[in-house]
Amino acid sequence: MIDPAALAAALPAWAAAFAFGYLAGSIPFGLIVTRLAGTADIRGIGSGNIGATNVLRTGRRDLAAATLVGDALKGTVAVLIAARFGEDAAVAAALGAFLGHLFPVWLGFKGGKGVATFIGLLIAFAWPAALGFCAVWLIVAGVTRYSSLAALVASAATPVLMWYFDGPQQSALFAALAALLWIMHRANIARLIAGTEGRIGAAPKPSPPTRT
Repeated sequence: MIDPAALAAALPAWAAAFAFGYLAGSIPFGLIVTRLAGTADIRGIGSGNIGATNVLRTGRRDLAAATLVGDALKGTVAVLIAARFGEDAAVAAALGAFLGHLFPVWLGFKGGKGVATFIGLLIAFAWPAALGFCAVWLIVAGVTRYSSLAALVASAATPVLMWYFDGPQQSALFAALAALLWIMHRANIARLIAGTEGRIGAAPKPSPPTRT
């Protein structure tokens, strides 16, 4: 049975961990690295997204790699720091970091789709599960040549991996994060169903900048 007094005492610490995670997650590495490199505003290129996939559309693989690493590590670091104050604080920080990436306050709450940060959080909680995610992604991407489909399938498999490697609490957390990731990929899902989603290595089709 939950002790109301203990719950009330823990809420400020959980709120602080969530806020810390949110601020870390909202750092827009894609926008930062492209501006430092002197490229065009990433929000006006391709999908308008600030994630590594859209940064790659600038033609700079180094900037895309830097964005991928930064977006992953901000989740990892937030969780590892919060974990020093307990497992519940780590979970709160993870949720905050993911939401911060999706809805960064600095960019009018218009952020990325969350794949890199999702992986970074996995690394913090259970690195074998992160390897499992990457393995599923590589298999699906190799077979279908759809990056978005690979991310969707790998994220759907993650709660099972987390149950095996790190227990039910983290499994529930990543089930919620996977649901958010799917929501952020809703336009990709529609294109996959319609057969118009771009494949890995294919020339991108011109389209007006959008978040989705």
